[in-house]
Amino acid sequence: MEYTEYTCDVLVIGSGGAGCKCSIVASKNGQDVIMVSKGLTFKSGCTMLAEGGYNAVFGYVDEADSMQLHILDTLKGGAFLNDLKLVHDLVVESPKMLIELESYGCLFDRQDDGRLNQRAFGGQTCRRTCFKGDQSGHEMMLGLKEEIIREGVKTHSEIMITKLLFDENHTKIVGAMGIRLADSSIVVYHSKATVIASGGCGWLYPVTSNAVQKTGDGIVIAYEAGADMMDMEMVQFHPTGMVAPESRRGVLITEAVRGEGGHLINTEGERFMKNYDSREELATRDIVARSIYTEIQEGRGTEDGGVYLSVTHLPKEQVQTKLRTMVHQFKDVGVDILNEPMVVAPTAHHFMGGIRISRTCESNIENLFAAGEATSGVHGANRLGGNALADTQVFGNIAGIESSKRAKETELENPDEEEINSEINRINTLWTKGTYNPEDIKIEIREIMWKYVAIVRDEKGLKQAQTELTNLEEKAKDMNVQDYKEYNNDLINALEVISMIKLAKLIVKSALLRKESRGAHYRIDYPEKNDAEYLKSFVLNKNGDVTTIQRGLFDD
Repeated sequence: MEYTEYTCDVLVIGSGGAGCKCSIVASKNGQDVIMVSKGLTFKSGCTMLAEGGYNAVFGYVDEADSMQLHILDTLKGGAFLNDLKLVHDLVVESPKMLIELESYGCLFDRQDDGRLNQRAFGGQTCRRTCFKGDQSGHEMMLGLKEEIIREGVKTHSEIMITKLLFDENHTKIVGAMGIRLADSSIVVYHSKATVIASGGCGWLYPVTSNAVQKTGDGIVIAYEAGADMMDMEMVQFHPTGMVAPESRRGVLITEAVRGEGGHLINTEGERFMKNYDSREELATRDIVARSIYTEIQEGRGTEDGGVYLSVTHLPKEQVQTKLRTMVHQFKDVGVDILNEPMVVAPTAHHFMGGIRISRTCESNIENLFAAGEATSGVHGANRLGGNALADTQVFGNIAGIESSKRAKETELENPDEEEINSEINRINTLWTKGTYNPEDIKIEIREIMWKYVAIVRDEKGLKQAQTELTNLEEKAKDMNVQDYKEYNNDLINALEVISMIKLAKLIVKSALLRKESRGAHYRIDYPEKNDAEYLKSFVLNKNGDVTTIQRGLFDD
């Protein structure tokens, strides 16, 4: 069977913050790197869309800040489900990685004395979030892109990786394969080490802040290869996404709006967060999202299903300089946020679950590494705003170092040819005149997840989701994929549907196992946290095993 082949030392799947950082570090360590992106390189990840900032302990605004406080805030925010060692690495390495970003050319906002400025963010004891107005992720990607170019890293855009490849003895990963979106041709990569940095899965839901490519493909190919999945029930809903117009529904309204002093107000004119948490608008995201949900459900929301977020009481200069993107984002739809409130509602935002990694970013599969949102453990049951951008750089750096070490001590090996042929046959069998449109099945998946597996859950709904997802699996065997090669959306959607159903079922399975409420996982049939039985992470594997890892302040 015909296919195009590429060879490298380190293959990086994903071109967002974690993928770029990993590629840069691996290249600086003398490795030949190829960075593959499902969308346009640098533009299709969620880092580019991130607005609020990057958490790092400098103490430039609040001198009392410390590594210990950042660790404790992260653990409290994650409801103590975090991997303590990963949290330690995040906090300790984060400041160093921000300084490296500045060496690439990133420019973060300064105070009058020239030191970095830092703002307040939800769930944090001190002001430690470094930022570039409300364009922090965009600024990071500009610097990372420049460094990628300087390093001469090879980048491949619009290639959807569909399978990881084992060696002939089926003991370790020796590459990956997928399809080129432009012409549906098969591409095979041979590598000594492979890193998954493909991000999360926001598009399992109909309302999301994520880039359109984020359907969880990288997580699923790791699962199919036998990688352990952990904390799969933990899906974060950002409290504030746009509500209208429909074409903008779910688009992120940065936490920086509340960090700068924005107020959440219901239709009765009440600043309602004081009824839910003493930190008010700067409570953790899980609490703010559920509070907004409750206000809407109890009839104190707007007609279009939101609440108000207002900055009209703030100085206009502050809003125009610190929240410039928000001003233009709403001006584009006819809303002047200087003089009128925004309407907001929760939106699927970040996946705390994913591939279980060690401190060296390696999975339980030899030669397979992972970094960024595709991984689990760092953020526990709920991520603090500002920790994600730090996560991309800290663990992208570690993945770059460790994958380089592995590549230096490893010889290229041939993949199992039967695996390649099997995957080509799987893709080819999708070119059929079936009954169901793949896009319609996608919509059904999202509706199921939104109805039963979103902000509020219960056993009845989760079991109904299982049943309906199993029914969709049968439909997915009879999809209609038109027979043309150039940018065939039917084929891309069909491949995504198969992955999305698998991932959705893992989320539901893990949500049923956790019979308590913790962080982003809230069950109305078990509304309280239960440390005695559930201060532990659930680990799922393709072999059907379910294991647990005890959590808390003193895990081993």
